Amino acid sequence: MRHTRSVSQWFVTALALGGLAWGLAAPEPAAARTPAPAGASKTRDLGTVVDTTAGKVRGTASGRLRSFRGIPYAAPPTGELRWTPPRPAAPWTGVRDATAPGSPCAQPAGLPIGTPGENEDCLHLNVTAPARTDGRLPVIVWIHGGSLMYGSGDMYGPDRLAAGGAVVVSVNYRLGVMGFLSGTTVEGADGLGLEDQQAALRWVRANAAAFGGDARNVTIMGESGGGYSVCDHLASPRSAGLFDRAVVQSAPCATGGTRTRAEAEADARRIVKALGCDRNEDGGNGKHTESCLRRASAADLLKAYGPFNEPRPVAGTELMPLSPAEALRTGRFNRVPVLVGVNHDEERGSVLGRELAPGGAPMRPEEYEPAVRQAFGDRADDVLGRYPLSRFASAGEALATAMTDASWSAPTLDTARLLSRWTPTRMYEFGERDTPWFKGYPAPSFEQRAQHMSELAYLFDLDLFQDVKPEQAGFRDRMIRTWVEFAASGRTDWPAFRGADGHVQTLSSDAWGRTDFTRDHHYRFWKRHG
Repeated sequence: MRHTRSVSQWFVTALALGGLAWGLAAPEPAAARTPAPAGASKTRDLGTVVDTTAGKVRGTASGRLRSFRGIPYAAPPTGELRWTPPRPAAPWTGVRDATAPGSPCAQPAGLPIGTPGENEDCLHLNVTAPARTDGRLPVIVWIHGGSLMYGSGDMYGPDRLAAGGAVVVSVNYRLGVMGFLSGTTVEGADGLGLEDQQAALRWVRANAAAFGGDARNVTIMGESGGGYSVCDHLASPRSAGLFDRAVVQSAPCATGGTRTRAEAEADARRIVKALGCDRNEDGGNGKHTESCLRRASAADLLKAYGPFNEPRPVAGTELMPLSPAEALRTGRFNRVPVLVGVNHDEERGSVLGRELAPGGAPMRPEEYEPAVRQAFGDRADDVLGRYPLSRFASAGEALATAMTDASWSAPTLDTARLLSRWTPTRMYEFGERDTPWFKGYPAPSFEQRAQHMSELAYLFDLDLFQDVKPEQAGFRDRMIRTWVEFAASGRTDWPAFRGADGHVQTLSSDAWGRTDFTRDHHYRFWKRHG
């Protein structure tokens, strides 16, 4: 079963057109440690000046939280360092101001999930932590989504997670053409975004204690493109020992995370041609091409690369010897406890995004069958039989349901099955029906429900969405407690996923319990027709 383009890309496109474990299975985590209460004698106030391995930084304090922003974790990848692996940040003397965010990494303009710009000096991170701590708080490293093309850590307000009892680190990393250019065009450049994240994780191991965190208890957490990065860290030998738990949101490791060398080379040839760097002026040894690319401005590179790609590291390299799917299948991955999940209605945002594009409109009933045939090819008759239009209130809902089950639900269950053979695994499905819609866009023609990205509004403060309803505050708090508890202990309040049909927990404001995931999403149908 091949994973289709992520719904975030479909939505953005529509609007824009307007250590490795090789032996025994990992043990179940020890029981949760109850954090000391805020007023306990073991806690202490660490203040707003912190001594890191590169020098002192001064942040800000607000209420019970401290915030440090724009801390460099690696040298600026500019000039001769463009398309080179991250190097250590230069140390500084005195106290560095850490009260404002660093620049987002270079990315296209005009897209709602992005923070557009051309600045290549972007390898910064933010730390948000409780003001008082016993020094043993779990550390959550947030890897933002955006198809590895857009976004920044600054978009995601982490205060609620930090107030729940964690040190939260959000990371900027090289995106798109700057982070994933084919390695035979510019040697060693096809996984630099992932290498940036690894450099940030090494920084976290070295500096977490200074912010009150437990450097031996680091959880990596990502959604969509960031979730696929977590899949890659699970599979990469170079990420071994850099984290202790993993949270994968809306990113089925069983079907994504890397690309082939051929796919990467085709992408690179397109960019080289668009920039006019394909002239054979060096006898074919590639030096002219690389020199031409290095001379190009960030603006020209972004334009040549285009806004609608989903780059990935290349499999079959030292960085990524195996794809995440193969690593999980064979057990040759970094075995840590994993929380993996999917949203019940992932593709609704995709379908709704297309109707909101200039000239777009809700899908008409007569458009449903052609859309299914385009999406599913020779499987279309079977899909139409399983998802007849008569069962749904609209053609858009019918198409979104079939595409969700095929591209998200079934592959996520496959991912949990693979993981659980080797390491403690928890699986959830975010099933909230009344989720916030995007700010600034007209109301959708049908309910968006638990569309792609919608769970993020319950974990972070996001300007992208309308506000969570006040009556959902208790549900939001429970989700945050669950994520922080998993970071602290590797456990949740539902059982681990075991066996072919393991426990899948539904998360919503009116249901918090086991769901019949295989039946709800026609899993066995997709295993026959995938």
